[in-house]
Amino acid sequence: MTNGAAINRSMGALEWGMVILLSLVWGGSFFFNEIAVRELPPLTVVVGRVVLASLILLTLLRFLGQRIPTSGTVWRAFFVMGFLNNVVPFTLIVWGQIHIASGVASILNATTPLFTVLVAHWMTADEKITKGRVMGVFAGLAGVAVMIGGDALTGLGVNVVAQLAVLAGALSYAFAGVYGRRFRALEVSPMATATGQVTASSVMLVPVMLIVDQPWLLPMPSAAAIGSLIGVAALSTAVAYILYFRILATAGATNLLLVTFLIPVSAVLLGVLILGEVLLPKHLTGMALIGLGLAAIDGRPWRFLRSIFAVKA
Repeated sequence: MTNGAAINRSMGALEWGMVILLSLVWGGSFFFNEIAVRELPPLTVVVGRVVLASLILLTLLRFLGQRIPTSGTVWRAFFVMGFLNNVVPFTLIVWGQIHIASGVASILNATTPLFTVLVAHWMTADEKITKGRVMGVFAGLAGVAVMIGGDALTGLGVNVVAQLAVLAGALSYAFAGVYGRRFRALEVSPMATATGQVTASSVMLVPVMLIVDQPWLLPMPSAAAIGSLIGVAALSTAVAYILYFRILATAGATNLLLVTFLIPVSAVLLGVLILGEVLLPKHLTGMALIGLGLAAIDGRPWRFLRSIFAVKA
């Protein structure tokens, strides 16, 4: 069982707002990454992302007059969190996407809330499985599949090892979400937690990147690639993890990782608004299913219906 105070099962307006904002900044990472990986190896992009984010957060932390705890217990937790939330999933998912289509990878990554429901039920006292949550997870997963398109499903089973790698990355995210609840009990602020986690991730990932990519042999990237790397570090990592740990502290892992369902929605809407892409019927159907899933997991629609039937009875 994890450490930490009890969390809210239903999110308030502020928490839902932060989840939506988190989906936007994480959804934006697809735009930044698409530009950066044209000129840089995936692992170099990942390392640049966490290193720059840690420098940004350390600077911001100092500007705000906050400090990262020096306790060995807290830093051990930072390294475990960084390993579960960055090192393992980033490595597995990036490797998996080399061998399978991005649509298949997105659908497999959207299993994160399902894994989180199971892990949270096993490891926590206040995030137990309910029928509403299970129904909501499957509705949300179906919505993601519909939005991405049925063609992606034909790729399932083509490269089983790569698909298992992406699923293992999603499972690691689930364990990270549950493990990260302990930072509230350790009285570490969301800002300090975000900073400590990406700093620990940087320490673990930099040596691997130096051995694998040998960046000193790479040509100098363009201004567009460098700008994209700064964007994914500042917005999709630094800001994102501040929101991540703030939501986790009060709403719990299951509610937090609902953002996995919303990222495809954000990516589609950003494509429509910024790139002039067309909003198709499958996108609207998928969004409706995802909305139904989010409502079911939140729990309030079920309680509302029960209250109506109770009054009538």
